[in-house]
Amino acid sequence: MNLPIFPISLIEQILSGVFLFFWCYQLYFWWRYMAGVNRWLRRRKKGKIPVAETQPPVSVIVCARNEEHNLSDYLASLLEQQYPCYEVIVVDDGSEDNTRLLVERMKRRYQHLRLTFVPHDAWVRSSKKLALTLAAKAAQYDYLLLTDADCRPYGRQWISEMMKCFTDGVEVVLGYGAYFEKKTLLNRFIQYDTLFAGMQYLGMAFAGHPYMGVGRNLAYKKTTFFSNNGFAGMLDSRAGDDDLFVNKVARGMNTAIVASPESLTWSVPRQTWQGWWQQKLRHLSVSPRYRAGTKFRLTVEPLTRAVLYAVMIALICFNTVLGLAAVGLLLLRFLWQILIIDRTAIRWGIRCFGVELLFFDIWFPLRTLVFMCHMALHPHRQRW
Repeated sequence: MNLPIFPISLIEQILSGVFLFFWCYQLYFWWRYMAGVNRWLRRRKKGKIPVAETQPPVSVIVCARNEEHNLSDYLASLLEQQYPCYEVIVVDDGSEDNTRLLVERMKRRYQHLRLTFVPHDAWVRSSKKLALTLAAKAAQYDYLLLTDADCRPYGRQWISEMMKCFTDGVEVVLGYGAYFEKKTLLNRFIQYDTLFAGMQYLGMAFAGHPYMGVGRNLAYKKTTFFSNNGFAGMLDSRAGDDDLFVNKVARGMNTAIVASPESLTWSVPRQTWQGWWQQKLRHLSVSPRYRAGTKFRLTVEPLTRAVLYAVMIALICFNTVLGLAAVGLLLLRFLWQILIIDRTAIRWGIRCFGVELLFFDIWFPLRTLVFMCHMALHPHRQRW
């Protein structure tokens, strides 16, 4: 029996080859990096993740600017951790509310709470970097654990979970900072955007390519901070106190990740689209300073994703059979993404995305393109 032969033109062959190549890269990217958190959790469950044998003293650093309300809600959760020896240093970063008075009152109850401040008349381009530097100088201990004033640890084992990862040779530990869930469209965008970014930077670090961390949940050695001259070379940037520093000092051999639910911190998300937009612009403004290899990996993923959709549309226009085959392969990739994303979300206590992921998958490269165009057209707005 002779099978029907469908003539395929040269352009259709080229489009099919491009589609298959980028489709395979997408599967590789999601297996190699995005599934890294799930691999870490499986290995941790089997006892294959190294754990530090000691619990060294640690200094928890919290920068606060006009954070009286958040500190009253969340500071106690940092001060009541089940850890043998630690201090909490709150840095008053030029607050105009009663932040300092609140901390002074809490010091009467918690002896391991300390307060320092950035002088109001200090002329600096990035006050948070100065605040962190002052706190690092004031810290009694060689391990620094960073979080924000609007953050609450998952439970009382947060410090213990982060410090378990400081095995021999580890100088930087990357954790995940989640956001509280609210029933709004903006919050759903924030949940996916944060989850994708977290799975990406943790997965890349687990694969030996660390490139960033978040100040809501990050730890490193005090000696590492000062031996690398702290934030020198990045003081002209509005952001970068977390990701630029990690990009500067973190390497595959000296960096560990922690992805257990007990290691998470939970923060208050932005309440307005404008606030979220400004936050994303501030974070993305430092990405051009990443290492070349990091920029290549971060650029290729959304680029290949966008090309997949464009080539699929082109194949549908040129050849219906090839177009339907491309649609089928994209659906397989989509199911693969759902499996990886939702499995991580469930383990971290985040609501699953399911078919919503299809919208976010298309929207994400467009969002990145819009942000990049905005930064290219308004470069002066990204610096002090």
